[in-house]
Order: sequence, then C-alpha cells, then structure tokens
Amino acid sequence: MSRLYLIRHGKPAAVWGEADEDPGLDAAGQAQAEAARDYLMSLPEADRPRRVFSSPLRRCRETAAPTAAALGVEVEIDPFVGEIPTPKALSAEERPAWLRGVFQGRWKDVEGDLDYDAWRGDVVKALQAKGGAAVFSHYVAINAVISHLDGDERVLVFRPDHASISTLETDGERLTLVERGREASTQVL
Repeated sequence: MSRLYLIRHGKPAAVWGEADEDPGLDAAGQAQAEAARDYLMSLPEADRPRRVFSSPLRRCRETAAPTAAALGVEVEIDPFVGEIPTPKALSAEERPAWLRGVFQGRWKDVEGDLDYDAWRGDVVKALQAKGGAAVFSHYVAINAVISHLDGDERVLVFRPDHASISTLETDGERLTLVERGREASTQVL
C-alpha cells in the first residue's frame, strides 16, 4: 500500500457567486498552502509524496504550488479531482442554492446533468492510481471520497477545513482511509 494525501485547497479570495468564478488564494490561504507543504515535507522520506496533482481550479493549483516546488516536481492537473459539476442550466448565482440542496441529500438523489453517484465513483477511481502523491481538491470531491470509503450514501459526511490533509492508502485498485484531516469548526465552506 502506498500513501496518498488528499488536501482541500486553502482559503480562497472569493466564495460562491462572488465576482471571480475562479478565485485564487487570499493571504490566509497562501499561509495554509505553505503550512500544508511544511507538514508534507516533515514526513519521513518514505511517506513523503513524490508527485503533486491538482484540480484545474486556481485555488487548488495555488495551494499545490508550494508543495510541488519543495519536491521539485510539476503540478499535474487532473479534472477528475475537480469541483462537482454544476448543471448547465444553472447560473453562477443559482449554484449556491443548488449546492445547499445537494449537501442535504444522498448522492443518488442529486439533480443535474449527470449521474452524481457515478461522478463520486470517478473521483475515487482517479485517486486509486495516485499512490505516493499529494492531491489538492475540493470540499465536495473530498466528501465524495470519504462517503464512498465510509459506505455512506449522504453527500455531506465530513467538513474538511481549508488545507485539511486526509491520509489514505492505495494499492492501485483499493483505496482505504488512514486518517481524516482537520474539520472546519464553523458551517462556512
């Protein structure tokens, strides 16, 4: 089994529905990205990640950058660890209400353009092949993984804080949870 670190992006400069649809990190988020790097680099060499993957979104890429630089590797972009796809018919202003509804339900009941339970499975499959890596992702994608590993059909089973690091293991086919990362102390995402 190989270690895998699943990290939520740092605090973004804007949130749902604000002017910037792909915000980078604010100052706190940049500090969180550096703290994630410091933690990962403090691990014994055998447990330290050797590759860095990120969602295509800027807040994840910026959170991944310090770790990639410290390891001397490029950030590899993987859309399968990206944000949950918003139904095409929804505007950016409608997304927050849709997400709030998603959080109240189960994966098989999420309404939209695709089978969100299958999307959850795709996120898990993407991680199975990423042993020895740090993967920078999003709140909902992390819940997709944790809910799958817990055998829980609810969408919201974990409230990862910004730059929270969950530790998993994979043999390339199976994924297991070693330790959940730090949870947010507030209901704010």
